[in-house]
Amino acid sequence: MGAEGRVTLRLAALVSGGKDSMLALHHAVWDGHEIAYLITAFPERADSWMFHVPNLHIMPLISRALSIPLIKAPTSGIKEREVEELKAFLVKLDVDGVVSGAVASRYQKERIDRLCYELGLESLAPLWGRDELSVLEEIVELGFEVIFVGVFAYGLDASWLGKPLDEQAISDLLALRERYGISLVGEGGEYETLVLDAPLYKAKLEVMKARKTWDPLRLSGVLEILEARLVEKGASFKHTPNISHRHVPPEGREPH
Repeated sequence: MGAEGRVTLRLAALVSGGKDSMLALHHAVWDGHEIAYLITAFPERADSWMFHVPNLHIMPLISRALSIPLIKAPTSGIKEREVEELKAFLVKLDVDGVVSGAVASRYQKERIDRLCYELGLESLAPLWGRDELSVLEEIVELGFEVIFVGVFAYGLDASWLGKPLDEQAISDLLALRERYGISLVGEGGEYETLVLDAPLYKAKLEVMKARKTWDPLRLSGVLEILEARLVEKGASFKHTPNISHRHVPPEGREPH
């Protein structure tokens, strides 16, 4: 039992390095639960139905920043099969439940709930059903340092790659929702993020080298983190990352 008679659970946090999964982890800790493991699915396909893909190779640094062990769970990325593949990893863990960052995606929430039911685990989704704007505002108010690392929707161009999630970005996303009907939190696959710093991080991530790749035909792009490190929080200097640019040529052909 935790404070005020609440049951304290030992949890695995399903995390990708993005804002929603990281905020959900924080809420679980603040509610008195123990995060025993981070578990990250590593899909073989970029079009996974369930899981975030960009920059998963940064997860070991996030694991160190949080001082929580990381379980890497390779999956096929194939619809439905990837859920069963994740189950094979969860069944081995000595936990009471799983915490995830679902906000509005029934596809994700229902499958994680079913997976937990089959394993006899609790399924916690602290952000589920919340107003999307309130989620973004909380992230900013709590001092999370978040950047956009993938954009895949009309209105989101290459200038968003590496952009911080701040009050101006929220204002811009509201305008894009009004015009195009996008999900503010990106649950329709509109964008992906990476959390560089958060209240529970013992050190923050600093991007040293990155590469922007932009596909003008698909109007989508990714910021690939090529080199990053952990730095002491509160350091007085700010490093300017070396960001190179790469445009995908027509029909996906590589330049000669």
